[in-house]
Amino acid sequence: MTAWIDVCAVSDIVPDTGVCALLGDEQVAVFRFGDNEVYAISNFDPCGEANVLSRGIVGSIGERKVVASPLYKQHFDLRSGECLEAPEKSVRAYPVRLTGERIEVAAN
Repeated sequence: MTAWIDVCAVSDIVPDTGVCALLGDEQVAVFRFGDNEVYAISNFDPCGEANVLSRGIVGSIGERKVVASPLYKQHFDLRSGECLEAPEKSVRAYPVRLTGERIEVAAN
């Protein structure tokens, strides 16, 4: 059974930006894309070796919704965590959902 952790209200995140949440000892970058799309990936940027992805620039490359790392500008797919420039540097993607006005991230 999946354990869902309440992170914040969707209104706590400005559209097309992200925030960092702590799930246990893991930093997770939670993004709001547009009004009601939410995504969660690891906050750790493996290229810059720092927890900064929640501060990246959210956008699209073709049909893919991505965040550009604020350090070296690699793009990470918000759905899968794949690093577009270096797939071997991909990050974990977390299941995320809206429950009413609350954002929940799967803890396992």
